[in-house]
Amino acid sequence: MKKAVILDASTVTDGDVSLEPLTSLCSTEVYPLTKEDEVAQKIGDAEIVLTNKCRITKEVFERCPNLKFIGIFATGYNNIDIAAAKERGAVVSNVPGYSTDSVAQHTFALILHYYSSVAKYSDYTSSGEWCYSKLFTHFGPPLFELSGKTIGIIGYGSIGKAVANIARAFNMKVAVYTRTPPKDASGIELMGLEELLRRSDIVTLHCPLTPETEKLINARTLSLMKPSAMLINTSRGGTVDEQALREALDSEKIAAFGADVLTVEPMSKSCPLLGAKNCFITPHIAWAPLETRIRLVELVRENLEGYLSGNIKNNVVK
Repeated sequence: MKKAVILDASTVTDGDVSLEPLTSLCSTEVYPLTKEDEVAQKIGDAEIVLTNKCRITKEVFERCPNLKFIGIFATGYNNIDIAAAKERGAVVSNVPGYSTDSVAQHTFALILHYYSSVAKYSDYTSSGEWCYSKLFTHFGPPLFELSGKTIGIIGYGSIGKAVANIARAFNMKVAVYTRTPPKDASGIELMGLEELLRRSDIVTLHCPLTPETEKLINARTLSLMKPSAMLINTSRGGTVDEQALREALDSEKIAAFGADVLTVEPMSKSCPLLGAKNCFITPHIAWAPLETRIRLVELVRENLEGYLSGNIKNNVVK
């Protein structure tokens, strides 16, 4: 059997998802986590590497001449030196689309957290305060309807489309900014970025992190948004200028921010958003429901089987 290494299994499973579909295909060493300076050493003479976040650099390729296949437990592959992989004739297979539904779901979890204030009202009842109320109800934190609101979607790939479908179910108006106009634009209104920012009640990011999208949301673009608007980021942290966003939140230039991603992960103690007003951040979990991770492992298995059989799938090395 070919030799394989899984470098960061703990980023995929804490024991609730089996890696046996992968380990059964090769003679596999499994490591929970791998520090950057340990990557080449742990790969050694292995031909196959499976990883989520470990960086496979040109130096790693040079120190591991047997390395021919890298299977990514993710859609993004910016942690792999693709030029070096091409030079070495290596295959890099990612997993597109595995988390579309879960990320779209989490996008609305963040939206509803603010619009329905469930956590705040739950705290009110669990504290026992409702027991002393003279009313059957309680008028506390403001509540808002999604129906009739405009959601502005930046990026209209599979996740952006899924978010649009959910938004329409809430009877929302859907505005879209995308560099590649869709073949089917029914049910949405295509517009420029500035117009979308001005008109939207909720702006949600679903674009990749590229030189063009880095800090796309900054002091200037934030100034275009409504004071009542909410910003959502479940794409990549680097698409947002976090210092500018902190200032916009604290000065109430926008109403709220919900995110599952940050520029630096895990969150740094110096993160500008730590403690910001009306700022709700989850620790990069939108992709992580149990069903989603089971699907991810299965799709990585299919990529690995494709490599072993000579039927390469999802190779991002062009």
